[in-house]
Amino acid sequence: MDLERLQSRSEIIKSIRAFFDERSYLEVDTPLMAPDLIPESCLEVFQTEYLPPGTTRENWKEKAQERWLIPSPEIWLKKLIAKYSADGRECPSLYEICHCFRNVESQGYQHSPEFTMLEYYTMDADYLDSLSITEALLQSLTVKFPRAASFFPIEKIPMQEAFARWAGGVPYDDVTFIDRVEPNLPKDHAVVLIDYPVSVPCLAKKNTDGRSYQRWEMYINGVELCNCYSEEDDPEEIRQFFRKEAKEKQKNALVRHKIDENYWKIFHTFPKCSGVAMGLDRLAMALLGCKTIEGVLIT
Repeated sequence: MDLERLQSRSEIIKSIRAFFDERSYLEVDTPLMAPDLIPESCLEVFQTEYLPPGTTRENWKEKAQERWLIPSPEIWLKKLIAKYSADGRECPSLYEICHCFRNVESQGYQHSPEFTMLEYYTMDADYLDSLSITEALLQSLTVKFPRAASFFPIEKIPMQEAFARWAGGVPYDDVTFIDRVEPNLPKDHAVVLIDYPVSVPCLAKKNTDGRSYQRWEMYINGVELCNCYSEEDDPEEIRQFFRKEAKEKQKNALVRHKIDENYWKIFHTFPKCSGVAMGLDRLAMALLGCKTIEGVLIT
């Protein structure tokens, strides 16, 4: 990254903070290491150890405490939201800008194993409210960066329609999506793929039809920028999700991690909210007109 881009990246982060601060979101700073993680069979993580005082070369194996680098701050932010409610207080909308880590990740055009995430949770909101907030954020940023990729108009396409348009209407599967849908998404404006089928497990609420989730993903220049849910708050649904994904992780993961089997219980006091996870490096890449993510990373 050259110095001009370094300065521009700093301005982007300042502008993001100003946007959320003006709307009374609370900025938080959560740990990058966790003793357990949300099980997600679609990604791999990094493992490390905490060595407490008194650890020696002779006893480090018995003293070492396993930790994992977070793939997103979701696990901490949801605990924080639940704690506010459990204490009988109204939780403010939250946002965090932090480093995240995903293992077995390519390094180049649009990926990096260490990246910066912007994650924000809006209280008493659903995924459509989050989409309006995200559009307003992008509008505020593109005004300040004239080299920005074309974001607007933002085209909203139901996932079922996307498969009808580019995959002959076959049922959703990851391979078809990667090979036939993603490459054909328009690149002259942002695209939001909305209402994902329930065959793609996630911690989002279901739509009333029971066949799709209240979830969307936004693409800029054909690159995924962010992911949004109306957050699931049914403890039993979350318990079942954890159970299923944990089995997949145990069977297939290269790096296994601990899972808090009681995590689902925090959702007994979880308020209605919607969360968005946005790749800040990819956002900077689009705003600054870079062709690869490496152009906005310090490497």
